[in-house]
Amino acid sequence: MNLNLIDTATPPIPEATDWLSAYDGRVGPVLNLSQAVPGDPPPSAFLEQLALAAGTSEATQYGEIFGDDRLRTAYATDCSRLFQAPLDFAEVAITAGCNQAFFVSIMALAAAGDAVILPAPWYFNHKMTLDMLGIEARPLPLQAEKSFLPDAAEAAKLIDNTVKAIVLVTPNNPTGAIYPPDLIESFFNLARDRGIKLILDETYRDFLFEDAVPHSLFKDPRWKDTLISLYSFSKSYAIPGHRLGAVTASSQVLSEIGKILDCIQICPARAAQISLPWAMANLGEWRAEINAQIADRGEAFREALAPHSTWQIEQIGAYFAYVRHPFPDISGVRVAERLAGSCGVLALPGSYFGPGQDQYLRFAFANVGRRTIEQLPCRFAAFADAALDAFAE
Repeated sequence: MNLNLIDTATPPIPEATDWLSAYDGRVGPVLNLSQAVPGDPPPSAFLEQLALAAGTSEATQYGEIFGDDRLRTAYATDCSRLFQAPLDFAEVAITAGCNQAFFVSIMALAAAGDAVILPAPWYFNHKMTLDMLGIEARPLPLQAEKSFLPDAAEAAKLIDNTVKAIVLVTPNNPTGAIYPPDLIESFFNLARDRGIKLILDETYRDFLFEDAVPHSLFKDPRWKDTLISLYSFSKSYAIPGHRLGAVTASSQVLSEIGKILDCIQICPARAAQISLPWAMANLGEWRAEINAQIADRGEAFREALAPHSTWQIEQIGAYFAYVRHPFPDISGVRVAERLAGSCGVLALPGSYFGPGQDQYLRFAFANVGRRTIEQLPCRFAAFADAALDAFAE
């Protein structure tokens, strides 16, 4: 057996979901705030486009390793508009979701024995990927007192000749922190100066408000030497089951990524690729409505926790709220398990996201409606009573 794989953590979401088996429904239906999944389906017009595409002979055939040219072109055009910088379809590869985008990028950059800097708390699938490949995940510890924002000067202290890349996720999973453009640029400059890559996971960038420009890195003609940007169509267009993401990088990096893609997927699934250019051209109004709804859900989450001041929202944004629980002597796993079993509220413990996170829970509020979130105050009230007995045992 592969010892690196044996030493890799088991998938966290199924493990946490099992905690709900102890819940008897006493205070209402399950409120699942564990997984970052679009809470609303795509509009019916997009579903019709997907159905039409799936019914074509084209969708049954192999496509290009890097994805259909029409989708690559549409995505490059959309990025050029957003970032106000020219991007070409040849700098884009389509992948089976953003997780695969990360996996192939890491494989292209690093090998067993190398290191990659991960701000901690980190996205657990990133850590799992590095572990199974035998690559060191070198933590860059973040603090609540600094809003869980990473510091390039601190990252610089961690770089030696084994480090091949720095990974940033913004808006962040798990904390929800949105990294300011100047912070992102400071990491870009650090990576460029040290001759390593900056992997920028922008899965949730379309959930920034008012069409904010996330950063200006693509305006720098030297971006191809340093930057690898990752994206998720699955999240932005509410089609996670179709598994589509993207990598934007230099042609040199993409040529190496192409070798990996040819071995692990041959080509991305075709039906959604055929349909997405239409969606990108026609669903702007729908996407704006979804963003407004998610912003409202974030506000509803703030309101829900307001009566329970011992539960402290340390950071919130895009899909997530990162919350300090009020039991300093109790592990986050035990708190989350008890919250699920006694009150039917499923969140993920901070320890799933790295060292030093036992005092936190991550709530993915974007995947439920306001009315569901408004049930949280009574759940937390019930939990306060149940916890006194449970944690006294």
